[in-house]
Amino acid sequence: MVNQDLDCVKSLQAKIGGMDCGGCAKTIEVGLQQLHGVTEASVSFATEKLQVSYDLQLVSETAIFDRVKDLGYTVEESVEASSYHHTDYCDHDHEHPHHRRPITRSSTYHNGDNAVNKPNQKSDPTSWKFWITNHRGQSVILAGIGLALGLLAQYLASPLWPAFYGVGIAVAGYPIARAGLFELRLRRADMNLLMTISVVGAVALGDWFEGALTVFLFSLGTTLQIFTFGRTRNAIRALMDLTPPTATVKRNGQEVTVPVKSVQVGETLTIRPGQRIPLDGVVVSGSSAIDQSPITGESIPEDKAPDDTVFAGTLNQTGFLEIKVTHTVDDTTVAKIIHLVEQAQESRAPTQQWVDKFAAIYTPIVIISAMAIALIPPLAFAQPFNVWFHRALVLLVIACPCALVISTPVSIVSAIGAATRQGVLFKGGNALETAGRLTILAFDKTGTITQGQPIVQKVFDFGSGLVLPIAASLEQKSEHPLAKVIVAKAIEQKIELKTPINFAVLPGKGVQGSLGEQMYFVGNQRLFADQQISLSVQAEFFLSHIERMGLTPVLVGCDHGLLGVIALADGLRLEVKEAVRQLKNLGVKRLMMLTGDRSTVAMTIAQELGITDLRAQLLPQDKLQVIQRLRQVGVVGMVGDGINDAPALAAADISFAVGGIDIALETADVVLVGNDLTKLAYAVNLSRRTLSIIRQNVIFSLVTKAVFLWLGTFGFVGLAIAILADTGTSLLVTLNGMRLFRIHGHQKK
Repeated sequence: MVNQDLDCVKSLQAKIGGMDCGGCAKTIEVGLQQLHGVTEASVSFATEKLQVSYDLQLVSETAIFDRVKDLGYTVEESVEASSYHHTDYCDHDHEHPHHRRPITRSSTYHNGDNAVNKPNQKSDPTSWKFWITNHRGQSVILAGIGLALGLLAQYLASPLWPAFYGVGIAVAGYPIARAGLFELRLRRADMNLLMTISVVGAVALGDWFEGALTVFLFSLGTTLQIFTFGRTRNAIRALMDLTPPTATVKRNGQEVTVPVKSVQVGETLTIRPGQRIPLDGVVVSGSSAIDQSPITGESIPEDKAPDDTVFAGTLNQTGFLEIKVTHTVDDTTVAKIIHLVEQAQESRAPTQQWVDKFAAIYTPIVIISAMAIALIPPLAFAQPFNVWFHRALVLLVIACPCALVISTPVSIVSAIGAATRQGVLFKGGNALETAGRLTILAFDKTGTITQGQPIVQKVFDFGSGLVLPIAASLEQKSEHPLAKVIVAKAIEQKIELKTPINFAVLPGKGVQGSLGEQMYFVGNQRLFADQQISLSVQAEFFLSHIERMGLTPVLVGCDHGLLGVIALADGLRLEVKEAVRQLKNLGVKRLMMLTGDRSTVAMTIAQELGITDLRAQLLPQDKLQVIQRLRQVGVVGMVGDGINDAPALAAADISFAVGGIDIALETADVVLVGNDLTKLAYAVNLSRRTLSIIRQNVIFSLVTKAVFLWLGTFGFVGLAIAILADTGTSLLVTLNGMRLFRIHGHQKK
């Protein structure tokens, strides 16, 4: 056993190329875990990411990568595909074992910062050059040439036809056989091993054409799977390309261009029109329209001015900006989104877990059945060995559950990629599937249905015509949030404000001050009662009516009486009515609102939105109990901002967060990055479509397997047709899953 306290432990990450299904990822994991010195190895098929922890005194990085290559896969050499990071923990001769120092470095296969935005087309499976320069593409082309020449030579009765077929088999079959034999050493049976046995068996029976055709179709099919599945990974590659590698920073009064990784929080960036913003920050000077669509999914540019927040990766369109950096490169919003998407694509949905368990049972059963078909009829019933051996080979081809295994992850990755482009972040396959089964959706009110900030709803002036000017003139001296709203309304209407004298803040009541020779009061009813300013019966009734409407009354008056009332309210989000309408159209059975606000306020808002089910005057623990009770009758979703509704979000079957990205990422299963509630309907619809496509893929894969198992057992199909059915099914479920990319969300007007 290795003593970890005395040895040097290293971890690395790399991108793996050549995987065409989840079984490939498992093969690499098992192969690396059997290397002496490797303590942990994990591979994600969805993100092509390899993570390995190992003892550098027992095994080298080169040996790890050689093992990957021996298994028939590649360590990609582009930045997007192969940037890998090391963290070393080494004991030094004179240090106590518990005082080990981490040594961190990063290595990338590229020259210069400019490589960041230029993917290596040799290894990029979505580039046509992949077929010419990549060894998989080359193998397919050469195998096809060998097959064609063999057919021609056989037609012309040339004695060279076996040689041509043999060349095709050798070129395309060598990496398959190498990986298959390695699988045998690992005591595993994947498609490479099954295919190797089938081709060798066909050649042994003298059927060179069928052997060559089988190798060609298998190579073509797996390469096409890699090519098509690579397209589903483009969403996260696009995110990685968003952030420029350099930034222009003001240092010592000069503008200097430096690597973005060297920029620290608090430094000032200069951004010109047409440039992408390299880091998150706050505008300190200038104004411009910013295209935030890569982050929020919103196609309409947003105007930015001093004190507004901007995100890394967004595009400055019109003006010159100076931005104060608030997050370093590893902590930006786009970095967090990339990390979240990677984690989500690596996660295993419930359906995928079931499929993997089924495949683990199915494959050995079919292999044993193939052995029985090859041996029992010849030995027990004197049947021709060649016929039944050939049928057994067909069954071995059909035994590989590639299409079944890939049916779920291709749909999950496609859906998560599509959602990311729309500003909807799912935290994994489980969240994606649960959203599709949603039957009850509860909304928090403040900051979710409403904007979370009061606005002036209406000014009721009882004849003076000076209610708003008086209130704003006094409130400009106050720090109360409601005061700032009133002042902002007056400024919006271009009202000239006066400077009050004898100004005083009366905590919990309001303010007072003189304008000219008259003393005025602005505040609540307690202020007017303390000042012994009587209110008429009509005024009392009017104030009660305002409160029943869900509005907050701010009284404005003087010694002579009440001059008017300013009604404040937490305004509804502009898109919330449309969001509720879309959810109802989708057939979400029950929409409800949870709030700690007064019943009158809640009822007014609910009626405006068409929500009939509401709970008011709830504490956070009360919201939690409501969610727990609802879960007994349906699949419950909760929409909130992640602040005072965190317990309810955590208790729901699936939670949706609007608001700040930092809070949302911590509290919810689904994050609406652009704070657009219409994305709720998009998320639910996408989830339902994903579930439907997963079911289609699983059923299609199982039915196809069942049909060809029966046909193969009774000799109705040969090796070539079996491999065509297997790879064809895999391609069809991949393409079917990729249809999810075409589902678009509603855009705010």
